[in-house]
Amino acid sequence: MARLEFDSALVGRAQAGEGAARETLLARLEPLLRAYFIRRIGPRTEVDDLVQNTLLRVYNGLADLKDTRRLKSFSMKAALFELQDFYRGRYSTKEYLYDPERPPEPAGGTTLGQRVDVEKALAALSPKARRIIELREYGYRYEEIAGMIGSTEAAIKMQVKRAFEKMREALTLLLLAWPALWAWLR
Repeated sequence: MARLEFDSALVGRAQAGEGAARETLLARLEPLLRAYFIRRIGPRTEVDDLVQNTLLRVYNGLADLKDTRRLKSFSMKAALFELQDFYRGRYSTKEYLYDPERPPEPAGGTTLGQRVDVEKALAALSPKARRIIELREYGYRYEEIAGMIGSTEAAIKMQVKRAFEKMREALTLLLLAWPALWAWLR
């Protein structure tokens, strides 16, 4: 599979407000973002919303992009923010319709996704491990990460595996502590 490259001149024209250049960039980003989200959450209906919102973030933030060669990283960071919002429960699969006969739902009801904070699990990692996980989530391949970090591909794969194990432990502890914390707060 050929790597997707973005021409700096095209990005520059898009930043200058050229509509055709913006459309071309967004059209090139769409399959990359769609694949990113499908790898993370599967082929769910929310993928379309995640892609659309990420493209909107890129479109709105294009003027802030200082280095036109970093469009892919810029876009993947926007995708990561959308994915974090999704995991935190800010996306809903339900369509809310107004029904005057139905009483409003209580404000205190939270889902498991709203209670678990991935940032706390990431905080359990060393700075190097966190950086590797972030680069992986931005869509970089293991060999690219190894080049950036100055390590081997095998070592990076092992660090990713260990980082996910450590995060899984941290999330498990958070989930186990949640009922006790909730009782203590009441």
